[in-house]
Amino acid sequence: MPEVELIMPKMGESIMEATILKWLKKEGDSVALDEPLLEIATDKVDSEVPSTHAGVLTKMLYNVNDVVPVGKAIAVIQTDESGSVKTAPAIERLEKKETTKAAISIQQPPIRPVPEKTNSAEPRFYSPLVLNISRSEGISMSELESLPGTGAENRVTKGDLLNYVRGKKEGRSGAQHPIEHQKESPEIEHKNEEYSHKAPTDGVNGNVEIIEMDRMRKLIADHMVMSKRTSAHVTSFVEADVTNLVMWRGKVKDQFEKREGEKITFTPLFIEAVVKAIKDFPLVNASVEGTKIIRKKDINIGMAAVLPSGNLIVPVIRNADTKNLVGLTKEVNDLARRARSNQLKPNEIEGGTFTITNVGTFGNVMGTPIINQPQVAILATGSIKKKPAVLETSEGDVIAIRHMMFLSLSYDHRVVDGALGGSFLRKIADYLEGFDGKREF
Repeated sequence: MPEVELIMPKMGESIMEATILKWLKKEGDSVALDEPLLEIATDKVDSEVPSTHAGVLTKMLYNVNDVVPVGKAIAVIQTDESGSVKTAPAIERLEKKETTKAAISIQQPPIRPVPEKTNSAEPRFYSPLVLNISRSEGISMSELESLPGTGAENRVTKGDLLNYVRGKKEGRSGAQHPIEHQKESPEIEHKNEEYSHKAPTDGVNGNVEIIEMDRMRKLIADHMVMSKRTSAHVTSFVEADVTNLVMWRGKVKDQFEKREGEKITFTPLFIEAVVKAIKDFPLVNASVEGTKIIRKKDINIGMAAVLPSGNLIVPVIRNADTKNLVGLTKEVNDLARRARSNQLKPNEIEGGTFTITNVGTFGNVMGTPIINQPQVAILATGSIKKKPAVLETSEGDVIAIRHMMFLSLSYDHRVVDGALGGSFLRKIADYLEGFDGKREF
């Protein structure tokens, strides 16, 4: 019987490797075409890899927690098939996903192979974090190419780059002070291009529990720290009277669910208002590359969703400005459902241009969110509370019970100044406050 190799599929344009989380079959087990064989994790999302053939799994070439480059064989399957070999439909679907990526989202800018200046024909790759830091610090690609790397296969690690940046700021030449001989400070010690996440257990007293971060929590930690290092964060707040919106939703939600088969939440209504405001202030829908502002013409809204593990992920609603309220509701609910069941695909968390996080879900009235790089702004929506408010009427001011909420916008002050950020946030509130309570859905 012929044997075929199961190849690690390419899960996206920028994804060069994946970590094996779990084998779903053992050596000697029978497998069917398209049957899941193992679970893998990339820096984007966890996925299952299906069998490309029906047969028997004769050999597993890697163990759990091994990191496998894309294109490498990960298992051997004995099959009684003959003739030409065809790729399984599920693998084709995985590899055909369009990946116009923005950031680790958990999202990053596209990784492009850069040839090393050596005699080797192998390309040199840079991680999303290294590329982000280099852009924010104004490090040119030629400088990156000249840096010696201490990572696997001489790759430039985050620590290498931070040492180089620190050396430049101190007036030291990278050529005169090779990076591999520089001693790193405790703040930037690293391993395999990640911050050290080990808790300082020395000297810990009392009744404590030491919890090692899982893979995704480490990615989130790196991404958040990188964002704070990259962008000059400023947060503005407004309070909005959303009584008309709340009353309208309460009036139509049963009819909406009956007709569309979906529950309408506040999230698509918030997205609708954000999209309108972005059209009024398009510079908020942008990213930064060095000293260049990249204004995005597509409006792709990321929405923070909670995973079963408690971690957050940001699926993206592409071209949100082309969808009506029904379309937004269906997509929001679908992405939220599949986020909770770990069924998101890598391309569904890429390409975001603006992010919304609903801290009101947890009963919080407001928040100061961290920008989802390489975007330049993120909106936090607080919980909606009934409060007494002053209303201006033709007969004078009155106090009434209204549905009020806080909106907070964190923005990158390198691109978005206070006037733009404040005006944009106020415009979102205006659209929510001016919601037509008589509209059809």
